[in-house]
Amino acid sequence: MQLTNRSKVVSEKKQSFAEKIYLPAILKGMAVTFSHLFKKRPTIMYPEKKRDIAPVYRGQHVLKRDENGAERCTSCGMCAVACPAEAITMESAERKKGEESLYREEKYASKYEINMLRCIFCGLCEEACPKEAIFLTDRLVPTEFERDDFIYGKDKLVEKMNDRIDVTKRQTPEVLEFKKRPGLKHNELFSGKLDKGKH
Repeated sequence: MQLTNRSKVVSEKKQSFAEKIYLPAILKGMAVTFSHLFKKRPTIMYPEKKRDIAPVYRGQHVLKRDENGAERCTSCGMCAVACPAEAITMESAERKKGEESLYREEKYASKYEINMLRCIFCGLCEEACPKEAIFLTDRLVPTEFERDDFIYGKDKLVEKMNDRIDVTKRQTPEVLEFKKRPGLKHNELFSGKLDKGKH
């Protein structure tokens, strides 16, 4: 029974003697191989030599501190919601009296973890953060042998005060201009005194 009127023409072309012994194809392949011997090597001898990294390269994450050393993250969860790989988890806590120099806002992340095996380094967490707390740096994620070692907590993510990371290349001119405006709550730093009733 014929199901369609389309037909396929089958070629019954006979191979020549040269095609049967595959000699021309082998010589053509060898010519391509030998041509690569005289080209410049693309290999970089790491770690003696390092490849130039673009300013917009998205590497290991960092949780930023403000100029006084207080953590910027308010544990709002915007980064976790924006993450398509669901790699970010956090737990919130309330700032206690006397911790104003440690945490910038009244709410902070007592636990903040990123699973580097799930992360796709898309940068959506960076874009979603309203407090400019998380950025992707030009640093490479170190290799590990155990899966649990790829879950980065605050001990690995929060920047050290003696090792500040410059992220100005990742900030847009509009954001940098916004940060210069005086009188905005977002730009205020803890001065050591809190006015009661004004938060």
